[in-house]
Amino acid sequence: MIYMRLPYQKWMFLPVSMLIFLSCSSPVPPATSDTGTSDSTAKTPSIKTMEVTYTADTLPCRGFIAYDQNHQGKMPIVVVVHEWWGLTDYVKSRAKQLAELGFFAIDADMFGDGRTATTPAEAMAFTKPYYTHPAITKTRIDAAIAKAKTFPQADSSRVAAIGYCFGGFVVLNAAKLGAPLQGTVSFHGDLSGPAPQKGAIKGEILVCQGADDSFVPEKARAAFKKSMDSAGVHYTFISYAGAEHAFTNPEATGLGKKFNLPIAYNAAADSASWNDMKVFFKSVLK
Repeated sequence: MIYMRLPYQKWMFLPVSMLIFLSCSSPVPPATSDTGTSDSTAKTPSIKTMEVTYTADTLPCRGFIAYDQNHQGKMPIVVVVHEWWGLTDYVKSRAKQLAELGFFAIDADMFGDGRTATTPAEAMAFTKPYYTHPAITKTRIDAAIAKAKTFPQADSSRVAAIGYCFGGFVVLNAAKLGAPLQGTVSFHGDLSGPAPQKGAIKGEILVCQGADDSFVPEKARAAFKKSMDSAGVHYTFISYAGAEHAFTNPEATGLGKKFNLPIAYNAAADSASWNDMKVFFKSVLK
């Protein structure tokens, strides 16, 4: 399923039969209990955050978790994977937003020891092993999931992952390699990696891509869609008009100017893609 999201929330659809599914993506649903019924007595969220340590293969990791201490019942796990800059305050803010929605969020540390990159050259050095050996993506995601499951607040039966840029590459490839994810969301992610095998993907896929993303041109998008279609994968691909690479990060425009990169924040696409993610999770994390 492929969509083009246009300015002012208008839609162009392929196929038209999916109009109802994503046209109601904006409202945040009322708080619900574990039985799915409306809970009018839900307390105001009280977000608990902390750094956590764990090991992925032999890599010592320093992740970050966020969850609502006032939430009634267990919360679905959402693994969050950072951009090529590493586990920065930006990706921590996304974990907090997920916690406010009722999820148990864990930011995975893909570079180890909480390392972050300050230049594109450093970022490329940190991410190169994953592009060279995409199988690592699954072991890293598996490790983050295992850490989340050690918390009694986390619902180990409902697990999803989201990723940004490099993180989109990570979560998509982890899903293609059979990671136990009921839902996977890529925001302006790199769409390369091995082709999915029939039956390997455990859940559903949502790809949120900027229509003007020069890092992932139309040729790359077409190749990704063809590989997913060939494997019979159930996925949704949404393009956001006018959005460039890194469109969800408010710091992207400044970083683009600093390092002469074709990246920029797009508030409309950021908001729309987040709402599309919420609707997607409401469907797959029942």
